[in-house]
Amino acid sequence: VQLQASGGGLVQAGDSLRLSCTASGRTFTTLALGWFRRTPEKEHDFVAHITRSGETTNYSDSVKGRFIISRDNAENMLYLQMASLKPEDTAVYYCAKSLRNYWSAPMDYWGKGTQVTVSS
Repeated sequence: VQLQASGGGLVQAGDSLRLSCTASGRTFTTLALGWFRRTPEKEHDFVAHITRSGETTNYSDSVKGRFIISRDNAENMLYLQMASLKPEDTAVYYCAKSLRNYWSAPMDYWGKGTQVTVSS
């Protein structure tokens, strides 16, 4: 499975940004997917997860209410809509495939990330 995130950039605190992730190498609807972020302090910081059908989503407490994970199975796309961004959201964001169809399952494929920088 090949995963590639895009859409990062430099924004100001309070702004919104939408990240996208493309997946290839396997039928998209068989992939349960998540978003993670990497900072100097934390290598794999869980952000959000979505099941194969898109019916169930889970979020870390730090982004709940501000970020929305979604997927378009017809377009083979995963999204992360981020709102009310804070400087502490600054990180490299990347998408990953989970081994099972629930949020706490281990991830077995990781994509290349996209940098999000939030200035105060």
